[in-house]
Amino acid sequence: MTRTSRRQFLRTTAGATAGMASWLALRTPPAFAQKRELTFLSWNHFVPAADVELRKQAEAFGKQAGVTVRVDTIAHLQLDAKFAAEAQSQSGHDMIRTHNVVPFLYENLLADVGDLVDKLGRQYGGWYPFAAEAHETKSGWRGVPWFWISFPATYNQAHFKKAGLETPKTWAELLKQGKSLKKQGNPVGIPVSHCSDANTTYWSVAWSYGGKVLEADGKTPGINSDKTAQVIEWYKELYRDAMEPEVLSWDDASNNRFILSGKGSWIHNPISPYNAALANKQPIADDINHHASPAGPAGTHSAPPILGLGIWKFSKNVDLAKEFIQFLYRKENFDAWIVASNAFNHPPLKHFADHPIWARNPKFAMLPGEAEYAHPRGWPAKPNPSVQLIDSNYILPDMLAKAINGMPTKRVMEWAQDQIALAVQGRLKVG
Repeated sequence: MTRTSRRQFLRTTAGATAGMASWLALRTPPAFAQKRELTFLSWNHFVPAADVELRKQAEAFGKQAGVTVRVDTIAHLQLDAKFAAEAQSQSGHDMIRTHNVVPFLYENLLADVGDLVDKLGRQYGGWYPFAAEAHETKSGWRGVPWFWISFPATYNQAHFKKAGLETPKTWAELLKQGKSLKKQGNPVGIPVSHCSDANTTYWSVAWSYGGKVLEADGKTPGINSDKTAQVIEWYKELYRDAMEPEVLSWDDASNNRFILSGKGSWIHNPISPYNAALANKQPIADDINHHASPAGPAGTHSAPPILGLGIWKFSKNVDLAKEFIQFLYRKENFDAWIVASNAFNHPPLKHFADHPIWARNPKFAMLPGEAEYAHPRGWPAKPNPSVQLIDSNYILPDMLAKAINGMPTKRVMEWAQDQIALAVQGRLKVG
């Protein structure tokens, strides 16, 4: 062994001690000790068990790939602002949970995932067209369809039975029945406020009456029409005679609380209230049921939330993110995730859609059929960035709220037409 002088020893240990001190001060381990990390920004799921299963699968993939996978979740209404901030700084998470037409809004900043979409589509029977349309931009696939959320009617059977009513097959029937139910003390509830449910229901009702927000070219505002006027008058009458004033300030959880309180008779909403009642062993679960979204003069139409998985181009882990997405789509993993959500998460792939969970519970049996009526937001136009700006700025519920508060129908349509024109021109901000 080479002998070390006392001076050499002190010099070496002093350097090591200084390095250790700086490490402790910064609370950051040396670079060679850091493990590769994949980060994913998602929402706080309305069925919390689904997030538990997602994190479980992320951990399993991490162990298999020798990496760490961090799943961050925030309130869904905060996502638009967070996406905008990450896009502006070109930093943040590797992956994001997109919604509706977000892939078009950030088309130039999201990585192409066409190879992955093609592979999964071939493997699992193809994609539902409405889910695919929300992710394939002119320059390619900017997201992988992850799941969609059926948007049926959720109602209290006991209140309808007491009133001697069948469930409404049309929006006009809902208006008529809602008047009776409110007199009974059990009003109906549709939000007319800054929440995503308000947007979802407006698109559905408008299409059912033959109305549209954009013309088929995707550039021309189309909301100022006789069809839209009918929709506005329907909302005004429903608000006055069948709902409570609180709908003007509802968030996306308010209608859930409304039906679970026992007071509400009917809401246009996914199955999350029923799942919450089951999870919390609330007796009202026995009274809650679902029926198909109502029709209108132009038929039945639905604007279900369509959610996907996007990867930022500026991520240093694009290939790793694609591997993680493939892992999530393994049949055993996707099936487990559907079960964890208790039928809330609907697969966009046809071979996953025959999961027994929808046949197991009669209250779920009609849910997959909602795909038959589904369109991406903006229809009959193709998805485009302006649609996301229209939704995130709540132009549609604001138009309704102005009418409910006394502004003439013609004027509110002109106001909405102007706002939609600004969205088409890209002159509105996200949120």
